[in-house]
Amino acid sequence: MTPTLYLASTSPARAQILRDIGLLAQVISPTVDEDAAVAALAPPHDAAIIALHLAQLKAESVLSEGIDGLVLGGDSVFECDGEFLGKPHDPDVAVSRWKAMRGHRGILHSGLWVIDHTGGTFRAGIGEVTNATVHFRGDITDAEIDDYVATGEPLKVAGAFTLDAKGAAFIERVEGDPWAVVGMSATSLRSLIRKLGHDYTPLWASQT
Repeated sequence: MTPTLYLASTSPARAQILRDIGLLAQVISPTVDEDAAVAALAPPHDAAIIALHLAQLKAESVLSEGIDGLVLGGDSVFECDGEFLGKPHDPDVAVSRWKAMRGHRGILHSGLWVIDHTGGTFRAGIGEVTNATVHFRGDITDAEIDDYVATGEPLKVAGAFTLDAKGAAFIERVEGDPWAVVGMSATSLRSLIRKLGHDYTPLWASQT
């Protein structure tokens, strides 16, 4: 029997990625205090470790006997000039970040954790981090940054930028998996599902 997919994330981008690759998941909001979780994490606070740790916590936070299938948790951390940049939330923070990032590059670390909870019982959980280097254009004006931040788009995404929406015009190029920049690596998802002992392609038919 093909398992049901559950997405432990409220990210519209991650849900859209699943639809784009022919999958459908039941979305469940995770209950994770990200700031507290990072603060409690033992050093060193490596960006990839943080992304994977938060992805795991999000997937685990939605588990219950009523969950019968594969649970997906994801998180992204953007690393630029030695800083780990999550969601800016505040417009002034987003503007400051964009002024610092233009003409530079950073690494987006995308963590994905998949739990096999078929039969309503925890069976196994594994994860993977995918990295991609993002190069920002150097000719972005202050006015463009202000206008972009004013849309609200960059306030709730890691690094304060998107690749699949308005922010795309300000990105010069991406080295690595572009899906990871958007929010979830399709390649990693297939790999983890198979490592848990499930076939991947039947999910297309059962979830669409």
